[in-house]
Amino acid sequence: MKTLIAPGLAVFCLFAGTFSFAKSNQEKAVFAGGCFWCMTPPFEKLNGVISVVSGYTGGTGNNPTYDDYAQKKFVEAVEITYDPSKMTYAELLGVFWTQIDPTDAGGQFCDRGPQYRSAIFYLDPRQKEEAESSKGRIAKSGKFPKPIATEIVPASVFYPAEDYHQDYYKKNPMRYKYYRFSCGRDRYIEKVWGPDITREDPAENTPHYSKQELKKKLTSIQYKVTQDGGTEPAFNNEYWDNHKEGIYVDIVSGEPLFSSLDKYESGTGWPSFTRPLEPGNIAEKTDRSLFTSRTEVRSKQADSHLGHVFKDGPPPTGLRYCMNSAALKFVPKEELEKQGYGKYKELFGK
Repeated sequence: MKTLIAPGLAVFCLFAGTFSFAKSNQEKAVFAGGCFWCMTPPFEKLNGVISVVSGYTGGTGNNPTYDDYAQKKFVEAVEITYDPSKMTYAELLGVFWTQIDPTDAGGQFCDRGPQYRSAIFYLDPRQKEEAESSKGRIAKSGKFPKPIATEIVPASVFYPAEDYHQDYYKKNPMRYKYYRFSCGRDRYIEKVWGPDITREDPAENTPHYSKQELKKKLTSIQYKVTQDGGTEPAFNNEYWDNHKEGIYVDIVSGEPLFSSLDKYESGTGWPSFTRPLEPGNIAEKTDRSLFTSRTEVRSKQADSHLGHVFKDGPPPTGLRYCMNSAALKFVPKEELEKQGYGKYKELFGK
């Protein structure tokens, strides 16, 4: 087996077996491994891969969209175009197996449902044979205590997803990094395959921007609040009087912080909540900047200043998380799945 450019790919020898080069200078492979945002980078970085397209396949009907693909029984997938003189289908299979949990029949990581199941869609008998052989070696490898649930099925029409899904990790790096980090994909990969396997680097996935990048990304009030611990004007900010259903995330990292279900009218002129949506994304620190002791609230990953928490709130907690709108981004319930927060949809019913 030839050596690939990225370190850690030697592990793929276990699953590559024997293979022969095809005559065409371009071939395609179609894999489903959960969220197609996360399946794009590992393949795009390989020598010999020409393009990776996110899309939908394996369903019924025509022209699925992000709003209806699950109802039409399509699955999120990536279509890989590659040069078989530089990259083989067997090697792509090796990369595929190390990016998923092949024992999970109900989805992948934090994404649940049949639209996120793992599958190999073969385009010809040769691909079917190699996929089945590769799956057999995976099953016998001793890596997995449970049966391999990944399907091997004939390819059907592949529909490219909307433009904003293509190379999502490049277009929305912070949101992508937080999503991948919080979903647990890399922690699982490292646990099973070790830290050297070709994948997204967990250290790189920890949300982080330099001060210079933040000044370009944020408005002046957003920067003043999140980075300098400032306070925006009461009754003159974006969300103090927002009554829509959805969640509030960190403006820098996108980490989920609060829900509209816990928002209430405090009369202070700032958005106020009785509790966090994700307590693990909240850090509290003692603030003595105004010659008194207050409890400052910051986001865990981005370390953004959000506001303060006080003990004068309503039931059930008796707390008032008094936040700055400038530190938050509101994601309405209709946009939750589209923006990578699908697991919170059930909070708001159908």
